[in-house]
Amino acid sequence: MPRNIYDEDHEAFRASVKEFVERTLVPRTEEMIEQHSIPREVWLEAGKQGFFGLGIPEEFGGAGIEDYRFNAVLAEELAAFNAATASCFGIHSDITAPYLVTLGTQEQKERWLPAVAAGEKIMSIGMTEPSGGSDLAALKSTAVKADDGSGDWILNGSKTFITNGYQCDLAVVAARTDPSKGAKGISLFVLEKEDEGFTKGKPLDKVGQPESDTSELFFDNVRLPADRLLGPEGMGFIAMMQKLPQERLGNAVANVAGAAQILSETIEYTKERKAFGQPVGTFQHNKFKMAELVTKVEVTQAYVDDCVVAHGEGKLTAVDAAKAKWWAAEVQCAVLDECVQLHGGYGFMNEYRVARAWKDARVHKIWAGTNEIMKELIGRDLGL
Repeated sequence: MPRNIYDEDHEAFRASVKEFVERTLVPRTEEMIEQHSIPREVWLEAGKQGFFGLGIPEEFGGAGIEDYRFNAVLAEELAAFNAATASCFGIHSDITAPYLVTLGTQEQKERWLPAVAAGEKIMSIGMTEPSGGSDLAALKSTAVKADDGSGDWILNGSKTFITNGYQCDLAVVAARTDPSKGAKGISLFVLEKEDEGFTKGKPLDKVGQPESDTSELFFDNVRLPADRLLGPEGMGFIAMMQKLPQERLGNAVANVAGAAQILSETIEYTKERKAFGQPVGTFQHNKFKMAELVTKVEVTQAYVDDCVVAHGEGKLTAVDAAKAKWWAAEVQCAVLDECVQLHGGYGFMNEYRVARAWKDARVHKIWAGTNEIMKELIGRDLGL
């Protein structure tokens, strides 16, 4: 089924992203897996290509593009390469940078955004805590005013499962500034890696996505000047709720693209792999299975495309983003599981892309709010 949401400018941009993937990322695949991170020079090259500044105003070194479809094209092509790169780059530019763009003061934007757009400063966002998971309103990290009248804040606590955490130069961190106000007592702060008392755990040993560095962040009496507060005090939780639909949509876009790419490769594999004297794809069960998978991916793609258009028009609701996120994650995991099966024993070998993609995808049912939380949001919208 033809997709109708992109025009010639989007496809020209897609071609430049594909060229970057083939020239810069593909040759370093094994290196990134072994190092559990994306090399700094890759970040810098992506910055030179303008991939990190799509939504950053021109005055701060970005492209100032308000058309979210360009973000979607970037996510699709990165996810077709692997989920980890799409995740790391997405956290940096598509998820965290918008907090600076929409909440930052003029001085904050001038201080940080040009380096963010250039890939010189890597960003992470500290929401999830060891005891809270998807329950952001229950976070325990605290920031209190210093008692010397300076206006500084003293931050204590920790975060976990933070993508880009080990490499990050800047971290947007949520902390409780007024325990008496519940979710309305949460504020956001910007931390720099040099801040005294701000430390990072070593990269966590994950089941999949080894290319992405994911770590814990620790805050031990980190003294932050007043100008590190991002946005109004007490508005952090509201800001996160406003930004989460874009994060969840970005996940859905990448999930469908990743599934579609591996499914395409699997179809070609079943045309070439023979058993009992014929290509395995010609067996009726396998033929029917691939017909089901292709249909499922294309139908999901149609819904996600509609969400991309709606988001670009400012009409995407949190509930519709939740639908896109959980369903795309479910479809991706189901499709990749079948692709592994269609590869037989080879599908369980790490040297095959299908095996890596299968492992990489599982976390998509968990992060950006678990699929169960997504269903809870949808259920509430139904008045249940």
